[in-house]
Amino acid sequence: MSNKVPSVIFKTRVRGESVGGRSPFIWKDISTEDVFAGKNVVIFSLSAVFTETSSRNHLPDYDAKYEELKSLGVDDVYCLSVSAPFTMLQWAKNLGLKHVKMLPDSHGNFTRLMGMLVKKGPGEVSWRYSAHVIDGEIKQLFAETGMMDDCPDDPFECSDVDTMISYLKK
Repeated sequence: MSNKVPSVIFKTRVRGESVGGRSPFIWKDISTEDVFAGKNVVIFSLSAVFTETSSRNHLPDYDAKYEELKSLGVDDVYCLSVSAPFTMLQWAKNLGLKHVKMLPDSHGNFTRLMGMLVKKGPGEVSWRYSAHVIDGEIKQLFAETGMMDDCPDDPFECSDVDTMISYLKK
């Protein structure tokens, strides 16, 4: 893995001020440069949205400790999943997120280039990890152990927010 984040385009949905109706959202392409250039970023990836570990701990904990991450110099916190933009948008809404930004990697391009794409169940998903990135350079990567296709469990030991906070405090 290179120390630089992969260069990809994320297809996202954002609120369109001029769009009315029940779904006031428009498509917006976001590049990795938009996400990381000139910024101090924490990104974490999870295997699937709406799963127990991801919904009860991984994502909500990062959102709850967002201000602490900011106090340690972090500009933005992103949650990435190999999921559709619509799914991630609804999941964030369902959880009542206030701070963490959702980053849908619909086709798994970023995840594949990070070396974190695995087969699980009916498709391909991201292995669970977190990373500290400054200006596009990966400074620290916390990947869960046991990475393999069709892993029988979903490890969650080191990609959590507390591990990231401990690292950032050093």
